[in-house]
Formats: sequence, C-alpha cells, structure tokens
Amino acid sequence: MKKMKFKKIICIKLLSIFIIINTIYAQEEKKQQSNSDNNNIFSGLNFRSIGPALMSGRISDIVIHPENENIWYVTAGSGGVWKTENSGTTWNSIFDNQKSYSIGCISVNKNNPDEIWVGTGENVGGRHVGYGDGIYKSNDGGSTWKHMGLKKSEHISKIIINPSNKNIIWAASQGPLWSKGGERGIYKSYDGGLTWKQTLGDKEWTGATDLIIDPRNPKIMYAATWQRHRTVAGYLGGGPGTAIYKSKDGGESWEKLKNGLPSSNMGKIGLCYSPQNPDIIYAAIELDRRTGGVYKSINNGESWKKMSDAVAGGTGPHYYQEIFASPHNFEEIYLVDNYMQVSYDGGKTFVRMNEAEKHVDNHAIAFKKNDPNYILVGCDGGLYESFDNTKNWKFIDNLPITQFYKIAVDDAEPFYNIYGGTQDNNTQGAPSRTDNVHGIRNSDWFVVLGGDGHQPATEPGNPNIVYAQWQRGNLNRHDRNTGENISIKPQPNLGEKTERFNWDAPILVSPHNAKRIYFASQRLWRSEDRGDSWKAISSDLTKNISRTKTSFFEKKQKWDNAWDLYAMSNYSTITSISESPIKEDLIYIGTDDGIMQVTEDGGENWRKISFYKIPGLPKNAFVNDIKADLFNENIVYAVFDNHKYGDFKPYIYVSNDKGKNWKSISNNLPDNTILWRVVQDHKKSNLMFLGTEFGVYFTNNSGKKWQKLKGNMPNISVRDIAIQKRENDLVLGTFGRGIYILDDYSALREYNLEKEAELFKPRDGYWYIQKRILGYNKKASQGDNFYVADNPPFGVEFTYYLNEKYLSKKELRLKKEEKIEKAKGELEIPDWDILEEEDTEIEPSVWLFIYSDKNKIIRKIKASNKKGFNRINWDLYSESSNTITEKNLNKDEKGYMVNPSNYNAKLFKKIHGNYIPISEIVSFNVIPLREKSKNSSSSKIVTKYWEDIHDLRTRANDLYNNINEMKNKTDMLLKSYERSNVLNEELNLSILNLRTKLLQLEQKLNGSKKRSEIGEQDEYPNFWSYFWAANGARSSTYGPTKTHEKSFINANKIYKELFIESQKIVEEINRIPQLLDKMGGPKIID
Repeated sequence: MKKMKFKKIICIKLLSIFIIINTIYAQEEKKQQSNSDNNNIFSGLNFRSIGPALMSGRISDIVIHPENENIWYVTAGSGGVWKTENSGTTWNSIFDNQKSYSIGCISVNKNNPDEIWVGTGENVGGRHVGYGDGIYKSNDGGSTWKHMGLKKSEHISKIIINPSNKNIIWAASQGPLWSKGGERGIYKSYDGGLTWKQTLGDKEWTGATDLIIDPRNPKIMYAATWQRHRTVAGYLGGGPGTAIYKSKDGGESWEKLKNGLPSSNMGKIGLCYSPQNPDIIYAAIELDRRTGGVYKSINNGESWKKMSDAVAGGTGPHYYQEIFASPHNFEEIYLVDNYMQVSYDGGKTFVRMNEAEKHVDNHAIAFKKNDPNYILVGCDGGLYESFDNTKNWKFIDNLPITQFYKIAVDDAEPFYNIYGGTQDNNTQGAPSRTDNVHGIRNSDWFVVLGGDGHQPATEPGNPNIVYAQWQRGNLNRHDRNTGENISIKPQPNLGEKTERFNWDAPILVSPHNAKRIYFASQRLWRSEDRGDSWKAISSDLTKNISRTKTSFFEKKQKWDNAWDLYAMSNYSTITSISESPIKEDLIYIGTDDGIMQVTEDGGENWRKISFYKIPGLPKNAFVNDIKADLFNENIVYAVFDNHKYGDFKPYIYVSNDKGKNWKSISNNLPDNTILWRVVQDHKKSNLMFLGTEFGVYFTNNSGKKWQKLKGNMPNISVRDIAIQKRENDLVLGTFGRGIYILDDYSALREYNLEKEAELFKPRDGYWYIQKRILGYNKKASQGDNFYVADNPPFGVEFTYYLNEKYLSKKELRLKKEEKIEKAKGELEIPDWDILEEEDTEIEPSVWLFIYSDKNKIIRKIKASNKKGFNRINWDLYSESSNTITEKNLNKDEKGYMVNPSNYNAKLFKKIHGNYIPISEIVSFNVIPLREKSKNSSSSKIVTKYWEDIHDLRTRANDLYNNINEMKNKTDMLLKSYERSNVLNEELNLSILNLRTKLLQLEQKLNGSKKRSEIGEQDEYPNFWSYFWAANGARSSTYGPTKTHEKSFINANKIYKELFIESQKIVEEINRIPQLLDKMGGPKIID
C-alpha cells in the first residue's frame, strides 16, 4: 500500500514538473514570437547603404570556381561572403541572414562546386576581430545555408573536403582568442559535418591555424597548431602548444615534427606544399618578439631546413603569415605580409612584390589554372587582380565592405557630410546624399587623413572644421576650405611621463562652446582654441597597469616568447568622454581597465566610480561609451564591454544620480551580443539607439525593452552611431559593411500600435531638377561594375503605420481555415457565390492622397498594404491628365512637377473600390533646394509653364489618337461602300477626300513619314518640332526663355488649327454611315 502511495506521489510530482517545463517553454516560445512580431513591425523602416567601395575592406579568403573561373567566392574578415559570376563585374552578398558576419575561410568541393563550406570567425589574432559560431554549408552555390556545428570554435581558419569521400571533412579551428576553452584544434567529420571529432589540439589554449592535404594521398596531412592569447592589455602570439604535425591516416592520429624546426616557443605558422612536387613542404614560422623564418622540407616533413629569416611584419605575424605556392612556377612562393614577400628560389631569398598602386596588408591569394600571369590578391583594401604577373594591378572597386571604427556628422547645407575612421583605410568623408540621378559614387568620397582612421569630430555651425586622427592619438584638424591638415596632438611637458593614447582615442567637442574640444590619453585634455593649445585637466585617471606584468594563459610570461605589442592599443587609457549638455563642466570619462570618473567642476576634482558597486558588472570591464543625458543633468548612461575576457554578454547601465548608483537596462537584449555605442534622441528623452555586435536596437521607454531595427540591414557589427539632428537621420558606422542611414526616424518618437493606422509628419521636400553629371541613367553607361549608392527617394518620403494588413475575402477565408486546421477541425468547400465574390472582388489597398493648400487633390499614390511601419514616396509630380486609353490603362503616369508650397497628405484604405480615410492630415512644405539664378522666372511661372506644356502634350496626343481613329473609320467606310448594293461615286469620292485630308492632317502634326525613313528633315517645322523646342524648359527650374515661349505659341497655334480642321472632318465622317445604310452597306461599329 505504501509503495503504491509512494508511486502515486512520484507520478504527481513528475506530472507537475512536466507541466511547469511545458509552461516555461510555451512562455519562452511566446516571448520569442512576440519579439519576432515586434521586429517585423519595424522592418519597413529601411536603412540606406551609402558605401563606400572607394577602398573596400579586409579580405580573408578567396576561392575561384574549379570549373568556371568567372565565378569567385570571396570572404570578408568582417563583412560576410560575396559571390560574383562575372569576375567581379557584379557581386551578391550571400551570407547576410546568418548569425555570423565575421568569416575566416571558405572551401568549395571540387567534385561538386555547388557545395560550399564556410568557417566563421576571422582567422587572425588582431585586436578588433569579430567572432564566429562555427561552420556553415551550402548545397546550392550559396543560395541557402545550414549550420554544421562547432559553435564554440569562434575562429575557423581552414576547411578541407576529402576529394575521395565527400562525407569526410576536416576543419582547423583556432578557438577563442580572448579566453581558454571552446572548440579548438583539428576536427574531423565522417558524416558530412553532422558530427565532429577533435583529433589534435587541447581544451584550453592550443588550436589549429593551418591544415594542408597531400594532393596525391588524402591520408597524408600536415597541421599547424597555435597557442595564442590576446587580452585587453597585450598579446602573446605563441607558446609550447604551437607546432607542426603530420598525419598518415587521414587525421586520425598525429606525429609532432621536430627535426630541423625551432625548439623555442613558436607563434603563428603558415603551411603550403609545392604543387609541382608535393614532397616539398614550406612553413612560415613566427618566433620570439616578431622574428621568424621560412622553413622547407623536401622529404614530406621528415626533416626541415631554415631557408631565410623572412617573417610577416606590419601589424604583426599574427595578422598575416599564410604562405602560398605558385601552381605555375616551381619554387615561387608568396608570404602574405604588410607588403607581400615573394621568393623565386624556394624561400632562400625574398623580395617585395610590386604594390606601388595597390593597397597593402595582404591576406589571401588565388591563381587561375591555365594563366601563369594572373593573380588575385585580397588585402585590407579589398581585391586586386594582376594580368601581367604583378607588374600592374586592377582594383575591384565595387565591394562595399569598409570597416568603420567611429563616425561623425556635420551640419553642412543642404546635405550634411558623414566622416568615419576606418580600419587601415584612412578617415573618409562623403555627402549623405547628392543632387544627381546617380546617387553617391566612389568619387563623392574623399580622404581627410591617412592611416587607420579613428574617432572623428565636427564643429557645430562650421562644417569646414573636421577633427581626424590615426591610431594612438595622432589628432589632426582638417580645413575643408584649404584641404590641409595640422597636427594638434597634446604633448607632455618636460619631466612628465609619456602619454598613453588608446588605439581609438576619444575626442569630444563641448556642447557649450564649439571651439572647445576634449581629448584623452591617460589624462583628460582640454583646448579652448580648436587644439592650438592644450591644458591637462586631470592626472592619470586609469589604474596605470603595466601590461607586460599581466597574465597570459592565466600566468605571467617570460621575455623570450612571441610577444607582439607593436600594432595594438596602449593599455590603461581613457576610452570615452562625455560632458553634460545641461551643466557645463560636468564631465564623465571611462577607461579600458575598469574605471569611470566624474568631475563637476571642469577637472578640479574627480570622483572615481567603483565598478564593485555596479550590480552584475565585471570589475575590469572596458568602457565602450558614456553619454550624459541630454535633458537631465543627473542622468548618465554607460556601455561596457567584457569580450576581451571571453565574456560576450551585453552590459548597459543608467545612473540617475551622476554615477553614484547604477541600474542595468540590458533587459531583453540577446546574450552573446557585445554593445558598442548608445545615443539619445534630441527631442524625446526615452528614445535611444544602441549599436551592437549584431545590428542596431532602439528603445522608446529608456531601456525597459529593446527592439531590433533590421530593415535592409545585413547582420553586421554596428560600432558607432550618430544622429544628424536637423534631418532626424540615424547614421550607423558598421565594421565591415560601410555606412548605413535610416532617413528621418522621427516616427519612432511617438506612435500608437493600437491605432488602425497612422500617417507621420514627413520632413520637408526639396524642389530641384536632379543633375545628370555622367549621363541619363543611374550608372550612366559606365558599366554594371560602376559603384553607386542610393540617395533617398526624390521628393517627400512618408512613414505610416498599419495595425494589420487589409485582407481580401479570400485571405480572410484562408486565415479562418488555417485556424480550424490547427484546431484539428473539419473544413468544407465554400458556397459557389462566395467563391464568385472572392474572384471578382477588388483587392484591398492603401493609398496616400496629396493635397494642395487649397485642399485640391494633387496626386493619389498606391502604398504598401503591409502590417507595421511602411514608407511611400511622392516625387513632387501631379496626377497625370493624360486621356486614359486601353494602352495606358495600367501605366503609372504622372503630370508635372508642382510648385514649392505648403501641402497636406492623408492616408486612405480602398475597400470594395471605396476610398475610406484612415489617418489624420499631415502638413509639410516643398522648398527650393537653391536660390534661383539671376533673371530666372519665379517658381510659380515655371510650374505654370510646365503645367501648360503637360496640357498641350495631352491635347496633342488626343488629337493624334483621334486622327488614327478617324483613319480607321474611313477605312471601314470604304469597306462598307465596297459591300453596298448601290454605287454612289460622289459618296465614294467624299470618303476618299476625307481620307486624304486625314493623311495631310497627320503629316502637319507629325511630319513626313517618308522623309523620316531616311532621316531627312521636313521642309517646314511640324507641331512636334515646336513642341519639343518648347518642352526644353522642363529640364530646368530657370523657367521658359523667350524662345521657349515663342515655340510654345507656335506649337499651340498649329494644334488649334489642326484641331478645328479635325472637328470639321469628324462632322463629315459622322454623316456618312446613314448614307451607306440607305445603300445597303454593312453597319460600322467604332
């Protein structure tokens, strides 16, 4: 009895647990569904990419299709996977919707080239690399992808497909860069990537950086393991775990190769075999303190000989060090480096490859099978190809994968400029839009300062002043008028210690004085004269930690090791500055070593903010951003980053008492998401935007809930955000896909998701004629490879919200049936009349009406009938007054460009053919872009002339159509006469005379057909000759000249004469059918 009772209790408990678990899963699923629905609501707010492709960005790997050399697959270190099917003429980004944007390698199955494997997480040891989530596979040339495991690898450097068995795959995983553990080493899959087995490496610090396979025997393999550790303080690129291994059983077991190889700790190693003699193996090996050498084995790795001291330099061996052998020339090998090194004697000697007109910092090489003069190289500046064995280079100038660290916007008019500091591609600038039909071209971009660009700044009210810097605080002031730069980096006084500037040192233009700027090293500096002179307003505000005394591999390290602190940030530096716009001299700073400090008196006194008192914040977190609230002097926001300790959690906090107490507002932000930058809207205090490692988020309730903005955005790291206040534009600086703009985000300030619909007030539209700088079309005959980024749509862009899509009767029925099916209910065929109604129903639609200030409808524009936020553009043109015919019934025609003035707009739904208003009226202005030139006509005269031209063309087209109809009718009259019972020569002659008159009328209108057949002009101008001369004024806002006006008068006069004559002919034609009827002629139907 007791046993039964006990079993009953157990069953009840298990049932309770089961119910609880199911409830939790259901709630989580509902939460995820809710987040997804909310994200989809905002998907209609599309970001606009403006490039650049001027200098492109870092390439990590290249594969040329084994059967079609016009197809290339190219991976960007932090910009996804790109495919071209025409040797770089056009590109498709084929990896945008996956969880990782950082790519380490790509492989194509040579036996089935549609099978592609991608390893995520860049394969270098740099300070700024993105991390991945394992391996992906595509079976259709990159159209779709499936995740294949190794989620904890973070950095995959090589994938090899067994040429004899497609189910056997090998992967070299470097593993986490910032911490131990993860999935690192050589992994082998026996089932096409479904499962993986580690066969080399350890569970802590040693991964694998390279892997090669003997082309004659897939069981023979060589692997380079790599023990490395990067921290916020420094980098140690080698250790005892680094070595070269050989396998003779397809990677099941490995033998460490030692004979002739260095016995000291080694750093990054690159491997390759000689295509002409695979017994020869080359190894490029990093050694102590950025030294190294190239080693060679001529006996399958049994013994090695050092050939030279060649090692990659520049940023450091960890950043390069791959080695490639030419498939065409024996002993010709390439060592990727800052400046490429080439050996023509098997590694004994190296020379620098010609890169006079090419970007440096090389990472990847591809060759063509049958062209010994061709080489394709990927570097920090993108892709370059040579057709003459590196003598000359062609830049592939249409890959927009630039990596931006920080950005700034100015207030230039009419279009503001955007500036951005980039990874190895200078500080660049460009207009946010242009006034031409092409958009933003590479030639619209310009370089402000060289080197790695970092945080720029602009002076409010003076767009001629731009601050730019290269790494480690080399600050310059740029004058847009002269194009000159002057160095304004603060310097220590005699006897003071060297300044430690961060790699990306922070600069701030004071919100209280546009000439005052702040800049930071370990101290905070202030200048009252745009940087001509400086005053330090603090002592060292950091922890002042000696980086070489910090731990690597969880312990302190000896001197003789693969140290490399050369191309990285100083440590114990200030990383962020903010001054309250409400209270002058209330300044906050944050550091890279876990400190925030605040002064309320301009630097006289500083108060340290203890991280131990901030709940949930790691004690040494890097301060990515601090922002003093724009509306309340007591409020401050801070964004923290702990990924350099292997912690990718999101950290964002708010303080309501000037930093004394803090509260996390990360709330529903996803895990594994680093946060970079926060900005606050300048009009609504609780609206904020957040740049993260995987996109941009916003909150309209001060961080209680975050929503992702995904419209037209790839999955990419948003490292910086700026708001252009005049335009209400949200500008994003991404690390691998250039600059994106969300034009006019003001709709996010106040919206009500419970409303049926809402039309938001748009910003004013500019009135101008778009320039055609290069020619008529967007790319202006420059070829499909010509890179242009989009302007905002010309005219006025409206944002509106729909609570739900308006469904047709058929859609409503299908939705109802779907619910019944989900509930396991029974369905039946609807009645016939219901199906007939569905078939004949006018589809529901949404329309935008544009009104003049006198409440006259100017234009009706069909909009998107889609749930959520949407956008629709009015191009400033009136409704077409063209006569509707069968030919133009479904054409989207328009009238003339309207006059600058005040206009109104309203949203309607069209249900069963009836227009029903669903929004309030919003008003806006159309304003001239520029002052009109001297002697030009007023805009009212200009638009009235355009209206008259449009009207005359409509009337002329109607006349032309009438003439054709009358010609057809005379042909029918003649046919009826042929078939009549009685002859009447007088009537026949009358019809023939009418036919002649119509042909003459047509010739006066259109000109001689016979002359036009050979391109001969008419003896006298016809109607269209004068009309097109008059129409020439429509291409300018200058207004009609006297010649235009005279031509219009002449055209109108000819039209009137022809119209009167045509009416007389109509009268004559209309009386003839009755006469033919009396003669027994067949009836005529028009």
